[in-house]
Amino acid sequence: MDVKNLEIELGLLHERICSALGDATRIMILYALSEKGLYVNELADMLDLPQPTVSRHLRVLRDSSLVATDRQGTAVRYSLRDSRIIQALDLM
Repeated sequence: MDVKNLEIELGLLHERICSALGDATRIMILYALSEKGLYVNELADMLDLPQPTVSRHLRVLRDSSLVATDRQGTAVRYSLRDSRIIQALDLM
């Protein structure tokens, strides 16, 4: 086992994924997106949160490569990049 490479990989995992999952709202967004892709306003209504708050959380999830975007005109539809994140959350 190459300890140095493992340390690098664990650092990246913590920096990208763990910090993104460190907020309950972001986890709720991931579960909402597990059923189908949604627009920000749909997520805001579903979670009873202000749209700017949901947008801020989506930016963190997008920057962490947990959600994908699909631009449709001026609207952006969000979906899970990999559904296995839900399986990982379920295991935790």
